[in-house]
Amino acid sequence: MDRIRIRGGSTLNGTIPISGAKNAALPLMIAALLTDDTLTLENVPHLADVEQLIRILGNHGVDYSVDGKRLNQRASGGRTIHFTARAIVDTTAPYDLVSKMRASFWVIGPLLARMGVAKVSLPGGCAIGTRPVDLFIEGLKALGTEIDIENGYIVAKAKDGLIGNRYVFPKVSVGATHVMMMAASLAKGETVLENAAREPEIVDLAACLNAMGARIEGAGSSTVTIQGVPALAGARHRVLPDRIETGTYAMAVAMTGGDVTLQGTDGRLLDTALRALTEAGAEVSEAEGGIRVRRAPGRLNPVNVETQPFPGFPTDLQAQFMALMTRSSGVSQITETIFENRFMHVQELARLGARISLSGQMARVEGVEKLAGADVMATDLRASVSLVIAALAAEGETTVHRVYHLDRGFERLEEKLTACGADVERISG
Repeated sequence: MDRIRIRGGSTLNGTIPISGAKNAALPLMIAALLTDDTLTLENVPHLADVEQLIRILGNHGVDYSVDGKRLNQRASGGRTIHFTARAIVDTTAPYDLVSKMRASFWVIGPLLARMGVAKVSLPGGCAIGTRPVDLFIEGLKALGTEIDIENGYIVAKAKDGLIGNRYVFPKVSVGATHVMMMAASLAKGETVLENAAREPEIVDLAACLNAMGARIEGAGSSTVTIQGVPALAGARHRVLPDRIETGTYAMAVAMTGGDVTLQGTDGRLLDTALRALTEAGAEVSEAEGGIRVRRAPGRLNPVNVETQPFPGFPTDLQAQFMALMTRSSGVSQITETIFENRFMHVQELARLGARISLSGQMARVEGVEKLAGADVMATDLRASVSLVIAALAAEGETTVHRVYHLDRGFERLEEKLTACGADVERISG
């Protein structure tokens, strides 16, 4: 099993290209199920989750092809992948596939919309807490779906097609908003989604669906209106930059000091996180084709943050920011409001010398003058990269084990950090 060895103490200087967003690419890929034409996606990151979803879509009959290299193409430019669901050959998403990636559950919306039936395994547990599918079920019921749960599977039927309706999400859910937008695109009549998620990835999916012929208005606000259409066509769409990767590398620069341009990204996608970073003592400015992050040597300022749905502080940057605060000059408080079990990185950060105490969903982080390298274990995707950030500033050598978590969401992480002066090495086996 691969692991990553990091020798801390180096500042980061140079340019880091930002990949396409995993959290946008996955629902965009699933949208290919809505049409028998070809959906072409540009800037698709090379990640374990993307490869797994390709296998899942293949089970439903989706063919795909990947463009080869082009003259003068940047290695960081992402892949162009063509998805064609000429015929849906299987409307069942089995447990052995869905259990490996929760986002694969989202196929239930397009399968229902196009085929009138779907049998999808319940996704099971999750390392960062339970993420129930009741919002998906109730939303699809509002569109006229009959749903039963049989032997761990959701069996959904809409024999006469989906019917547009008004649905108010009891709580904000990015995944449920994705699914409802896709399903309602082929429903009869108008669907109005209220208390919808506002994340940039929602806006990106809506833009792609509209390019395919959908009629969606209001994406990015809490009310989204969809006028159903009889069929969708193919389209070409570019995946937006990964705001979580952007924030992660920005925090790595703030942690180590240095001067790095994050290329191919947009600071507006994570304004709240960048403001917190500025409060901590980093300097963030616009740069041509991206943003520039700089910080002089010295201790960081303590900053309190609370995770919230967009446009609030992202839960997917909570672990990284906690790692950053371990080197602050005071005490900071980090409150997690999205997931109930997203502090599993705390014990591993403590192995590096961090002082963190937990009280329910709040972590109290007392900054220390130095961290020391140690062996640590990744527990989930975002927790794993928080350990990398801490290790970059730790004295001595740190080895991060179980880095397959990193491979799910960070493309060529060690290569990007090494190019900016970090001492990072992947060890296979």
